[in-house]
Amino acid sequence: QLQLVQSGGGLVQPGGSLRLSCAASGFTLDRYAIGWFRQAPGKEREGVSCISRAGGVNIADSVKGRFTISRDNAKKTVYLQINSLKAEDTAVYYCAAVSTILTVPCVPEVGRFRSWGQGTQVTVSS
Repeated sequence: QLQLVQSGGGLVQPGGSLRLSCAASGFTLDRYAIGWFRQAPGKEREGVSCISRAGGVNIADSVKGRFTISRDNAKKTVYLQINSLKAEDTAVYYCAAVSTILTVPCVPEVGRFRSWGQGTQVTVSS
């Protein structure tokens, strides 16, 4: 059974950094594109970044320059490094997977992804 297990959230001060992890269980990570999404209270879930099977990266303009996505297929884990955190980054962050062919670039849109992690809270506050 395909499972994504997230870790790494928490409370951080503005300007700080966090690294979120998304570990795959029950499937071969390198056959999937992985996306990161977030949902703030009262708002719709939005895509922030994704990484294709081939390692191509797509990052939302709103977080470009602060968010970095990477994958380690050997460790079956995808990471989201978040720097220069702002209060508006406060949200529940989700990772998600979709099976694709190797050459397809990823797009961090909610409807394109099929399997979701449990979510992890990121709170930015002084």
